[in-house]
Amino acid sequence: MTQDSTSEPRKPNARSAAVTAGPNRAAARSYLRAAGMQDADFDKPMIGIVNTWSTVTPCNMHLDRLAKDVRAGIIAAGGYPVDFNTIVVTDGISMGTAGMKASLISREVVADSIELAIEGHQLDGVVCIVGCDKTIPAAAMALARMDIPGLVYYGGTIMPGVIGSKEVSVQEVFEAIGAHSAGALDDAGLKAVEQAVCPGAGACGGQFTANTMAMALSVMGISPMGANDVPAVDPGKAAEGERCGRLIVERVFAGDTARKYITRASLKNAAVAVSASGGSTNAVMHLTAIAAEAGIEFGVEDCHQACVEAPVICDLKPGGRFLASHLFAAGGTRLVTQRMAEAGKIVNTPTVSGRSLFAEAAEAEETPGQVVVTTFDAPVMDRGSFAVIYGDVAPEGAVIKLTGHKVDKFEGPACVFDSEEDAFHAVQDGSVGEGDVIIIRYEGPKGGPGMREMLQVTAALKGRKIDNVALLTDGRFSGASYGFVAGHISPEAAVGGPIALIRDGDRITIDVPNRRIDVDVDLATRRAGFTPHVVRPARGVFAKYRASVASAAQGAVTIPNPPPAQIPASHKSAAAQDA
Repeated sequence: MTQDSTSEPRKPNARSAAVTAGPNRAAARSYLRAAGMQDADFDKPMIGIVNTWSTVTPCNMHLDRLAKDVRAGIIAAGGYPVDFNTIVVTDGISMGTAGMKASLISREVVADSIELAIEGHQLDGVVCIVGCDKTIPAAAMALARMDIPGLVYYGGTIMPGVIGSKEVSVQEVFEAIGAHSAGALDDAGLKAVEQAVCPGAGACGGQFTANTMAMALSVMGISPMGANDVPAVDPGKAAEGERCGRLIVERVFAGDTARKYITRASLKNAAVAVSASGGSTNAVMHLTAIAAEAGIEFGVEDCHQACVEAPVICDLKPGGRFLASHLFAAGGTRLVTQRMAEAGKIVNTPTVSGRSLFAEAAEAEETPGQVVVTTFDAPVMDRGSFAVIYGDVAPEGAVIKLTGHKVDKFEGPACVFDSEEDAFHAVQDGSVGEGDVIIIRYEGPKGGPGMREMLQVTAALKGRKIDNVALLTDGRFSGASYGFVAGHISPEAAVGGPIALIRDGDRITIDVPNRRIDVDVDLATRRAGFTPHVVRPARGVFAKYRASVASAAQGAVTIPNPPPAQIPASHKSAAAQDA
């Protein structure tokens, strides 16, 4: 924890001295000398650079270069850098396949591996370099868990692709698949989209999960304001990496640990930023998980309240027109933060830059004439980007996406599928029609296992121009998904949640203003004759995850004794009755 002002000054290498100092550590020093350390280096704070670099994906393929800049900043500030690598599972590549089951699980593996690398060598601080979706919250989770000096540095957004005169993102290729299956796009047209949407390094370009979480961590204060905004290929990225290296050494010398920045107040600020930017529903689960790791009482209801308070002021994809690179050019996260501060939507908190959040926001430079960020007096949407709703179908809650449509209520017959693949094939062959409520179940944290995203299904619906449908799942949605969709339904089907009891043709009612998802059958009677579904077998890490993972309403964490799900008093009776 941060050193008390009345105690002796904390030595910047206090942790690493357990490995490097004294006669008994001669063997350890011999290894470190072989790796390049010299006598003077043993008195410096040792700073871990944990990198999610990989050549499998544009989101992370440039992170090895960014590490060089971070390393230079650490050395210049008087620290000694040591490098580690961890994994990434790329959602865009694994989407719609069995590989997607590994995505959310990888969040826990990345967090665990960061902890093991840092604790195993008793390092004094850490910079986590991240790219694709799950690596970003994973890094914050690890820092919250360890509570040592640390920060998260995001590799940046990809630039837009171009088809003719139109700028495009990866969202368009998933929708093109649906259009192709409907006969509205030929093979050549599909290939043209495929070739254009990802022009180089960087994470998916809209306010999808990666850019949502990069903004959230900046507003939370665990990433330096401005560093995450700079696109992956922008020349300014090098300076930001060096700044991150300098800052982490400053935080070590100051004794400022992660929980100085990860607090209930900063988590709420982050949730407000997610809502105001039209961000991904995945942020609900990730912010809840970060809070759980820090031992902070913050959950899905806090995220819902942030959306009540903060309408959408950023016209960003998937529901809007622009991409993260356009936001950067307009004024970036600083501008959004300034808008939130001026409107009284957030509170002032410390950040790893050493300056307060409001001091950072005060330096925002708005590009004259920009139309990406509006104001709270004239929002893009007069409500937040998502809501948490309950009811017969979701006693512990579900997260419904509100960007990209104006629907408040929907009623229709259930079309039930026990896997994402079955639902996708039904959409592709025309079995699902206007007015249906698509139910995809047994895709939750335990049921998957791994809680896959349903972008392939939502994009296929969009590509086939099927608009008047709702989609409910105990799985997740990609940040690139939009439409009238609700995920994270808890309890999930695999543990006997009510979603397991729904049958084809049941009338489902979704009522956003009253925060309800209900079905017109007596679930207690149906449960009496219910035969549990046999979930898919799992082995290895998938089996370990299934055995330990908490519900989506608890952040789908795997730590022991996670905090209970937040359920408002008005909905607790239904939850208790179902239990």
